[in-house]
Amino acid sequence: MDAVEDIKGRLSIEDVISRYVELKRAGRNFKGLSPFTSEKTASFMVSPEKQIWHDFSSGKGGNMFSFIMEMEGVDFKGALEILARQAGVDLTKYQTGNSAERGKQKERLYEALELATKFYQVKLRQNREALEYILKKRGFSKDTAVEFRMGYSPENGGLTKFLQSKGFTQQELAGAGLSTRRAGGPSDMFRGRIMIPLMDGFGRVVGFTARQLRDDPNGPKYINTPATPVYDKSRHVFGLHLAKEAIRKGGYSVVVEGNLDVIASHQAGVEQVVATAGTAMTEMQLKALGRFAPDVRLAFDQDTAGVNATERSIPLGGKAGVVLSIIDIPSGKDPDELIKKDPKLWASAIEAPKYAPDWLIDHYKKQLDLTSAQGKREFSDVILRLIKNLSDPVEQDHYVAKLAKLVGASEQAIRTKLRASAEATKTYRKKPAAQPAFDTVQADRIKTEQHFLALVLMHPELRTYTDRLSIDMFTYNEAKKLFTLLQKTPGLNIRKDQKQIPSTSGDYTKIVVLLYEELYKGLEDTELHYEAARLQTRLLKQYVRSEKDLLARKLEVATEPETDELLKRAKELDKLLKAQKYKDIKLTKEN
Repeated sequence: MDAVEDIKGRLSIEDVISRYVELKRAGRNFKGLSPFTSEKTASFMVSPEKQIWHDFSSGKGGNMFSFIMEMEGVDFKGALEILARQAGVDLTKYQTGNSAERGKQKERLYEALELATKFYQVKLRQNREALEYILKKRGFSKDTAVEFRMGYSPENGGLTKFLQSKGFTQQELAGAGLSTRRAGGPSDMFRGRIMIPLMDGFGRVVGFTARQLRDDPNGPKYINTPATPVYDKSRHVFGLHLAKEAIRKGGYSVVVEGNLDVIASHQAGVEQVVATAGTAMTEMQLKALGRFAPDVRLAFDQDTAGVNATERSIPLGGKAGVVLSIIDIPSGKDPDELIKKDPKLWASAIEAPKYAPDWLIDHYKKQLDLTSAQGKREFSDVILRLIKNLSDPVEQDHYVAKLAKLVGASEQAIRTKLRASAEATKTYRKKPAAQPAFDTVQADRIKTEQHFLALVLMHPELRTYTDRLSIDMFTYNEAKKLFTLLQKTPGLNIRKDQKQIPSTSGDYTKIVVLLYEELYKGLEDTELHYEAARLQTRLLKQYVRSEKDLLARKLEVATEPETDELLKRAKELDKLLKAQKYKDIKLTKEN
């Protein structure tokens, strides 16, 4: 037995999902409200018999692993680790050689970091000065301090000896970033500092941010855990384990500079706030946030470093498939200061973000003299850098026109300068920007193909409706596999023999069967034919619309020979749609 089967054998899908969704028995299945949409009527289904789930409102579905991937914003490996912990399965038993050894070493580091967190929490309760700093000076409540597991590292150390007494070696402590070698031998990495644990998306401690208790100009105010096998600052998003549910429900995340800003915001009730290590956003961090919501709002300090970070983040946003906007904080304060003044001001600020390119243009309009030739040149240099890194040609065109108007130049002059800049740096990207992983248009196409396949899978007599369709009209890879199988095996009848369910499509086929049982079972033959014909037409229309949108984007940047080919393709799509319309009219008359 492998790890996946072991986990499935120990956990039931309804128990896994009920940790996130309130489920109620509905015959052989369970029902609940979709965790992905704001529906009021339950359309989220769980089948214990088939060990699958399906959300009728969004079209998503799968097994317990895919559900955890959706809810926790992790890949399959991350979902495997989460469910293994729930099931009490030791994954190292299923690993071989070096990978098993590395897995055990990482677990030791996690154990050391967890014990260190508890050690620092105890020391905080014993140090009055540190407690007053957190509770009085910073204004955090005891509940907030406990939720974020804040602590204190004593000036005289003690953590290294404590952990060694628990059986950890000096090598393990150094590997976790907790201990270092000084002149007198092994010593604590952090001393005399307020300790803020850094936790991964699962809530496991991976490192620390350590702040001076007494401000000392001769030393760094903050010290972070160095890179370790479990901590990578380019991937880490502070507070994500506590913010992800609010991000998913609110539809956006807010990124601030400081960890204490995150803590203050959560205490004020604004929980979709996270932080990075400074202002250096990375594509990996943006992708981690984009798994929960594609709307990412930056609330960096509006100094030179903050503006530079905003510029760097815009092209990364396109790569990561997120939409970046900027939050203006009144009076140039940081979020913590604004919250102390009035939490409502912070809540209002994050509800009024400005799209990042527009914010950057407004910023430089204030900084540069657009009435002078030098000011216009500098302004166009900065904004063209921005435009060059925009992947969508329509968006590029919009900002070219806007820049031309602002500096009083022709659009042709701006485009000439843009081309020269692109050729010089070789960074111009012709590919369209990555789109958010899931949107309403995509959801509608997925639902249409699922409903259509449910009918033609369960009723062989309806498979004539696949004749006018082709594999490229389906968006989902598993749907393509099932469609191909049905065309190759027109006699397949799984209503008579469930053992004939094709294994090549995995859980997808089970989801389609569940969908049929919930929506179409018991309908008359006439109704089934009508529904199959309607869905066939809808599939064609959605495909044609999608293809035409793609053609329109290509036409924006096409050469003359390419334009002819693209227009030819557009005519072919029109003919396809016209033929389907004629067939629909004929069917209507016959009925």
